[in-house]
Amino acid sequence: MTARPPSPERWAIDISRLLNAVFGADRFPVDVPAVAREFSAQRYPDDPITLVKGDNLPDFDGALFRAPAGKKGWGIFFNSAIASPGRINFTLAHEFGHYLLHRLAHPNGFQCGEQDVVRWDSAYGQLEQQANAFAANLLMPLDDFRRQIDPRTRADLDMISACAERYRVSLIAAVLRWLAYTSRRAVLVVSRDGYILWSRASEPALKSGACFRTGRGPIEVPAASLAGRQQLSADGRAGVDLPAGVWFREEVREMTIVAEQYDFAVTLLLLPDEPRYAALDAEPEQDVFDRFTAFGG
Repeated sequence: MTARPPSPERWAIDISRLLNAVFGADRFPVDVPAVAREFSAQRYPDDPITLVKGDNLPDFDGALFRAPAGKKGWGIFFNSAIASPGRINFTLAHEFGHYLLHRLAHPNGFQCGEQDVVRWDSAYGQLEQQANAFAANLLMPLDDFRRQIDPRTRADLDMISACAERYRVSLIAAVLRWLAYTSRRAVLVVSRDGYILWSRASEPALKSGACFRTGRGPIEVPAASLAGRQQLSADGRAGVDLPAGVWFREEVREMTIVAEQYDFAVTLLLLPDEPRYAALDAEPEQDVFDRFTAFGG
């Protein structure tokens, strides 16, 4: 009977245990290039990762390529034009995930753009989701993240930004990771030009019907919200309390900033602990990022 290949989470947990044994629990951020080269050389000495470097990749954030004929191994590349260290680090971990999970079935490698993670209607999109799941679990192990922000804590962007710095990931990736385990009702909204690009809700928020179904068509950002203002005020990160009827049928606390290196706004909405309205009778339709198991880019 053929053994099932390790899941993305299993790969990340096994590597994290090795790192814990060598460096201890306080070992962040993960040095992805060093880990990728060392681990692959020990696990697959005849087919290791031999090169990790920045390159001119104008149409892609990252890539995984097999070495040229006559040489063994693989190379991981990231777009050298990317200015955000967190975005680069997540991209490297994403490509490392492709190497561990997909290289045998895809010997020509991968070229991964910023928007690849939303391609859920194709087999390729599922591979991107798996690479993202590996990267999130490797860079931001849930046990360590929970020690930084307790599941019951009413987190804010400053707290989550501290985690993003700890793990050297983007703010969006850190927010997604927090949403995956928090017991609070919270919603992440990414918007541009007055419209929601995509959104992700925590499980408690989703169960109470607090979510945005962008798969059904464009949704306008509320004009009375911070994200709806053409120029964000200085209190955007600190947050403001908004009355019922702006984002949802109940009051929310909104925190909004312009994402680093991007032209879109990142909004975190915190709702009261107890929903003021009954949950929807039917389970809310999943948005594309509701199927993402951790980030952004």
